[in-house]
Amino acid sequence: MRITDFLREKRVAFEYLPHPLAFTAHQLAKYLRVPGAQVAKCVLLRGPSGYVVAILPANFQVDVERLRTVLHGPVRVAVDREMAALFRDCEWGVVPPFGGLYGLPTLLEQSVAADAFLIMETHTHVEAIRLRCQDFERLERPRRLAFARRDDKPDRPRLRDVS
Repeated sequence: MRITDFLREKRVAFEYLPHPLAFTAHQLAKYLRVPGAQVAKCVLLRGPSGYVVAILPANFQVDVERLRTVLHGPVRVAVDREMAALFRDCEWGVVPPFGGLYGLPTLLEQSVAADAFLIMETHTHVEAIRLRCQDFERLERPRRLAFARRDDKPDRPRLRDVS
């Protein structure tokens, strides 16, 4: 199900934000001319119990060591081919924010304020939505954890799995 259709069906207010092709949350923030803290980065992780979707501000990065302790086992960032296998209705490399639509648990970084507006990718690299975090939480019921740290090198190139 398309995220915009899902939000309409649930009667959640959101703003549709088409934008130029953006492969990272930092590019999305730049194109939309908003601070990175307003853009939610969606990361697919492989943990001890399977895959999980992690939502955090674009100017943060996942602290896998902290998550390893909290989730009681090894945690790693999934590679592109794993994302493609799970999110078949999405463009290559897109991790949608609603893990529940795919049967996956979702984590939300504790530092994100409930009354904040979040900008998130949908199913493509050219569409985003803006909605209130509290609406996202009401629909998705993510587990709130402190699992991220500020990214000191936000513009480094992203490694892509091309196999």
